[in-house]
Amino acid sequence: MKTDIILCPSILSADFSRLGEEIARLERAGADMIHIDVMDGDFVPNITIGPPVIKRLRELTKLPFDVHLMITQPDRHLGAFAEAGADIITVHAEACTHLSRTLGHIRALGAKPSVALNPHTPLDFVRWVIGDATMVLVMTVNPGFGGQSFIDAMYGKVAAVRAMADDAGIPIDIEVDGGVNSQNIEKVFRAGANVIVAGSAVFHAADMRAELESYRTAAKAAARSAIL
Repeated sequence: MKTDIILCPSILSADFSRLGEEIARLERAGADMIHIDVMDGDFVPNITIGPPVIKRLRELTKLPFDVHLMITQPDRHLGAFAEAGADIITVHAEACTHLSRTLGHIRALGAKPSVALNPHTPLDFVRWVIGDATMVLVMTVNPGFGGQSFIDAMYGKVAAVRAMADDAGIPIDIEVDGGVNSQNIEKVFRAGANVIVAGSAVFHAADMRAELESYRTAAKAAARSAIL
C-alpha cells in the first residue's frame, strides 16, 4: 500500500461552460491533480474535448493534468496532447496494438506514461509492460459516462494489480476511476489504489473541500490500520 493519496477530480462532471472557474474551485478545495477525460465517440459513446481546450486550460493552473485518452488509435494524437500540456497521458491497453512502444513514445514526449484497463480486461494486458508505465488506471465503471456506480468486483482487480507491481518490485501508482465516493474510498485505498479520480461526488458535493478532505481522512485511517 502506498500511504500518500493523490486526489485527482475529473472535470467530466464540471460545468463545461465555466471550466476555468471549475478548475479554480478544485484548486481552492485542495485537489492534487486534474483528471481530463478525452472521448472520441468511437472507443466510448461520448465526445468531450481535445488538445485546443486542454492548451487553454493549461494557462489557468499549475496543477498537473492527468489526461485520459478514451480514443481509438491514440498514437496518432500523443504529440498534440503532450504539446497541449498533459503531464500524464493514459492510453487504454485495449486501444494499443503495440502498447510498450506507445508508452515509450509518451515518455519520449516528456509526459508520464500510464495505461488503463476496462473492467472486463484481463491483467495480462499489462503484465509484461508494467515496468514501462508510471501508473495503471483500473476503470471501476464501464467508461463513457459520469455518475455510474462502482463495480464491486474491481476491488479485487485493484488488489491484483498492486500485488503484480509489488511482486515485480515496481513502485507504480494505481489509479481508480468511476463511482468513487466517501462511502467506498477507504476500501478502495485498502485494495491498493493511491490515485483517486472522482467526478460527480466532488462536483455535486455541498462542500467540495470537505468532500476531498473526507477522502484524505479515510485514506489515512486505512494506512494506519494496515501498519497496525
